[in-house]
Amino acid sequence: MRIAITGSLGQLGSELVAILSVQHQILKLNRPSHDVTDPAIIDEVDRCRPDLVIHTAAMTDVDGCARQPDSAFRVNALGTSYVAQGCQRAEASMLYISTNEVFDGTKDSPYLEFDKPYPINPYGASKLAGEHLVQSFLQRFYIVRTAWLYGSGANFIKKVLALAEERKELTMVTDEVSTPTYAADLAQAIAKLIDRNVYGIYHLTNEGACSRFEYAQKIFELAGRKDVALRPIRREQYQRDSTPPAQSCLRNFAGQALGIWLRPWEEALSEYLSHYLMKSPK
Repeated sequence: MRIAITGSLGQLGSELVAILSVQHQILKLNRPSHDVTDPAIIDEVDRCRPDLVIHTAAMTDVDGCARQPDSAFRVNALGTSYVAQGCQRAEASMLYISTNEVFDGTKDSPYLEFDKPYPINPYGASKLAGEHLVQSFLQRFYIVRTAWLYGSGANFIKKVLALAEERKELTMVTDEVSTPTYAADLAQAIAKLIDRNVYGIYHLTNEGACSRFEYAQKIFELAGRKDVALRPIRREQYQRDSTPPAQSCLRNFAGQALGIWLRPWEEALSEYLSHYLMKSPK
């Protein structure tokens, strides 16, 4: 299968390239030569003649989206519209990466694929707009929502470990809950999903849930950083530009019906940290 991947240099895109290139022909669509916010991407996708386009390119800086909502919608909504129109012309299917932040966080249990989205910040709203645009242009699509993604790029894990080098006490919120998801695990799940060839909306995250406070606790435990003290705070005590949903865990109902499971987040984090710490300078 000919698979085009937007954002193939990103933390998820790079994992997808590594995994899918074993069995498929991969076409990499990256800036500056392939800018999803330029309508020219429509013709560029069509010229590639892909069977499937995996659209990972996005503006994922949640606080940046809150500061610059027009930029968020330009990339995450309008850019997705152009990629979808390219798929329409090429008669290709599309897999769009979306987010847990399309939900408002008021549900007291994990969100199903069938729950009604209601975003409360520009990032979530722009990604939901992308979902709607994919559905409006195409009949053959996958929408994959994930949460708290980490991999080779900048991420929460690297940030808290860097902060621990600067100070010995950190504050973390206890009332923002979701699931850390390892990009390598998500890429493996996506590879299985496209092999099943069953279109629809899917929630793909590692299993389990934690607060930001519990997440940081586990990071320091696995990294052997007993010297760092964590102080719990509430969301209202942490000033930031965006308002994240309080509880945005996703339940992998549709994927599990196809036999697609992701391992517990603690196991994935342990593997990631073992590789990351080995590569980090002492």
